[in-house]
Amino acid sequence: MKMEADLIVCGAKVLTMDAGRPRAEAVAVAGGKIVAVGSDAAVLTLKGPGTRVVQAGGRTLLPGFVESHLHLGLGGSELMQLQLGGVYGFDAVAAAFRDYAAAHPDLAVVMAQGAGYGCLGPGVPRLQLDAILADRPIAMTSPDHHTVWANTAALQACGLLHGAAMPEGHEVVMGPDGLATGELREFEAFGPVIDHAGLRRMNLAIATGMEPVGAGAAERAADALHFKRGLAHCAKHGVTSMVNMDGNRYTLEVLSLIEAEGGLTARVVVPFHMKPSMGLEELERASEMHASFHSDWLRSGFVKMFMDGVVDSRTAYMLRNYPGTEARSVPLFELETFRDICTDIDRRGLQIAVHAIGDGAVRQTIDGYEAAALRNGRRDSRHRIEHIELIDKADIPRLGALGITASVQPPHPPGAMDFPFSPVMEEIIGKDRWDDAYLWRTLKEAGAPVALASDWPVTDISILRGIQAAMTRATYEGGKDERFTLMEVLHGYTAGGAWAAKLDDVTGTLRIGMAGDLVLLDGDIETTPFAQIGAMGVALTVSAGRITYQGGGIA
Repeated sequence: MKMEADLIVCGAKVLTMDAGRPRAEAVAVAGGKIVAVGSDAAVLTLKGPGTRVVQAGGRTLLPGFVESHLHLGLGGSELMQLQLGGVYGFDAVAAAFRDYAAAHPDLAVVMAQGAGYGCLGPGVPRLQLDAILADRPIAMTSPDHHTVWANTAALQACGLLHGAAMPEGHEVVMGPDGLATGELREFEAFGPVIDHAGLRRMNLAIATGMEPVGAGAAERAADALHFKRGLAHCAKHGVTSMVNMDGNRYTLEVLSLIEAEGGLTARVVVPFHMKPSMGLEELERASEMHASFHSDWLRSGFVKMFMDGVVDSRTAYMLRNYPGTEARSVPLFELETFRDICTDIDRRGLQIAVHAIGDGAVRQTIDGYEAAALRNGRRDSRHRIEHIELIDKADIPRLGALGITASVQPPHPPGAMDFPFSPVMEEIIGKDRWDDAYLWRTLKEAGAPVALASDWPVTDISILRGIQAAMTRATYEGGKDERFTLMEVLHGYTAGGAWAAKLDDVTGTLRIGMAGDLVLLDGDIETTPFAQIGAMGVALTVSAGRITYQGGGIA
C-alpha cells in the first residue's frame, strides 16, 4: 500500500540544515514525522485524497525555529501589560501609564514592561513615578528584567519603603533620606512587587527556584493561560522548539496539562533553577524532574544558574572596575562552591546553563565546567553559557577546548536592534573594552558551538529580526567584524539550537525520520536584502505535522 502524506509543502526553496542534503524543493510529513525530502515530482507521489498540499511559490522552507533562550510564562503574562519599549521622556511615560491605568482600574499593581534605563530622565525614581500616579501602586521593569522601579504606594504595599535585607547581589536601593529610591535590583529585591501584582507563581522559579504552595486546579488553569498566550505568540514567529530559561516542577506540570489538552504547540525544555542559598541535596529535585519529564515534547534534564546580573545596572561581574568607579560587582556563587555544584550536576548526567554576562562571571563559569570535566571525566555534556557579553581574550579558546556552547542573543548588542548604543557602550562598558564585547564570530572561530535566541520577553521574539541583527550589526571601533553569514545564523536558530538543547535527535533538520517541524517564510530569504529580513513574516508554522500558525497568502 502506498504511503499517503498528511501534509506536503512543495514549490519551496528548502534549506534542510542537513549537510548530507542541504537543499530540496518539497517536504512531506505523515504521522508527525518527515517521510520525504526531495524534488516536487518525487514528493508529490505521496499525495493522497486526505493530503493537504501547500504551494510555497518559491518561499524559503526551513526546520522549525529553535528558540534557545526565552521565558515562556513570563512573556505570556507580560503580553497583557503596559509596553514601554521605545518610550522616553517623563511626559510620554506618564501619558502611557495614566491611559493604561484608567483602562485597568482593578489591577493591584499597574505593571509596565520594557522601560529603558533613564526613560524618565534624572531624578529619584520613586518620586518621579509618584508624580505620574501617587494613589495606586505602579511599577516598571527594565528590558533586561533585572531592575524594577516602583512608586511609594507600591513600596509601601510590599513592605520595601524602609528597605529590606537582601542576599548578595540583590538590592533595595536606599536614598539619603532613609527611604527606598524605588530602584529594585535583581529578583529577590523586586519579587514582592511581582507577588503583589498577582504573578508570584509565574516568577517563583526564576526568583527563588522553589515550588508554589497550595496551587490547585484553579491556579494551574489560570497559569496555563499565560503559557498558552506565550505559545501562540511563539508560533506566529515560526518557533517549534524552545529552551525555557526559568522553571521548576510546577512549570512542567502546567505544561503537561496543556499537552494533555492537545495545546502544546512547541517542544519545551524546562530547567531546575539552582540558587546560591541551596545545598547540593537540592539537586535531587533536578534529577527527579529529568526522570519524570523526558518526552519529545516536554523534558527537563538541565540546571540553570545565575552567576551575575547585567551591565546596565553594573551588577554584571567584571574582572576590572567599571569606568570611573571602584566597583566590579561580585559573583553570585563562590568559586569553590560553584565547582562542587557543577561537578555534582555533571555527575548526574545533567546539562548546565549559566547566565554569565561580565567577563569575571564568564571566567568563573568556565572554571566550574573545567572542574567538572577534570573530576568526572569528559562526556557529551553540552554545558552552556548564556549571553557572554564580555569575555577576556585569555578565556576565548577555553570554550572550544571544553566544548562549551555559546548561547548568545543577536538582539542584545547595543545598537544592533532595539537597545541604544549609549550609554551602555560609552559609559558603562567603556571604549577600551569594545574589542571584548559581544564576540560571537570570535567564539565560533575558536571552536565554540553557537546557539541563537532572543531572551524574550527581554527583547522582541521575532527570529527574523534577530537574523537581521546578527547579519547587520555594526563593528565596534577597535573590534573585529563579529557578524554571521546567513547560513551560520540559520544554523544557530535551527540545527545548532537543537543540538545545544539536546533535541537534535528529534528536530532541527529536515530529513526523513525527524519531526515534522517546519517554518515557511513569506519570501525567499536568500534573495532578500539583509536590512529587510526583519520585515519578512512567517507564512506557516508546523509542529509535528500540525499547522500551529498560518499567515496570509497560504491556501
